[in-house]
Amino acid sequence: MRLSRRTLLASVGVTALVSGCGGDDVTGVEKITYGDDASQFGELTRPSGTSRGVVVVIHGGFWKAAYDLDLGRPLAADLVQRGWTTWNIEYRRVGSGGGFPATFDDVHTAIEKLADVDVDTGRVVTLGHSAGGHLATWAAARGRFDEWQTTVPVTEVISQAGVLDLTSAFVQNLGDGAVGALMDGPPGPDYDLGDPTRQIPLDVPVWCVHGRSDTVVPPDQSVKYVEQARAAGATAEDVSVDGDHFVVINPNSPAWSRTVEILDQIG
Repeated sequence: MRLSRRTLLASVGVTALVSGCGGDDVTGVEKITYGDDASQFGELTRPSGTSRGVVVVIHGGFWKAAYDLDLGRPLAADLVQRGWTTWNIEYRRVGSGGGFPATFDDVHTAIEKLADVDVDTGRVVTLGHSAGGHLATWAAARGRFDEWQTTVPVTEVISQAGVLDLTSAFVQNLGDGAVGALMDGPPGPDYDLGDPTRQIPLDVPVWCVHGRSDTVVPPDQSVKYVEQARAAGATAEDVSVDGDHFVVINPNSPAWSRTVEILDQIG
């Protein structure tokens, strides 16, 4: 299923919110670069009072350059109002210098950048949608690998309709070959480094929020991940909600309210 960026934004009902949050003109939003590429930056926003922790917002779009952190802005804005510091990150995607390992390198470096800014990194929650849910979950395991030595660990993960099993997603041709484009080929040794299902069990809790009517990323991506994680002794919860692939990133939806409830549990 191929969606234009405009269609995707309209489908979640956030076009107006995004245009109202636009770029460097947003009061209180600090653009911070973590590399020389145009895609290596994030938007840091702090709450007016004491921060409850940092939420790293990782947008989706099947890792494709057609989609960017506009998708995360409404979520970040809502979370700041709820007392969270937000770090809405951009990264190199397929078509803009991304793919394996560049996309993974960028997410790692963006999270590590939090050590260089004046924020408390005692609680760092990764929150990602679709491809971003894959990266959010992967980020909690990245410190296991020599390629991504970690000083800012992830403490909790919320995957929203995440692509959590790259191998089955490749077989199912999700995103019209998006996994193969990300990993530059079919399942092989590199998938050990990039596939969250191959990194079970994690040492941190994972919540998998997924719309029951999702036809873009099947709910089984979350259900089976949670089943395998629990069988391996990890803490994981399948949070099924009413709606499609995009309802989970609509700040006005009950599905988003469920994500807020999870964050309220966390801190």
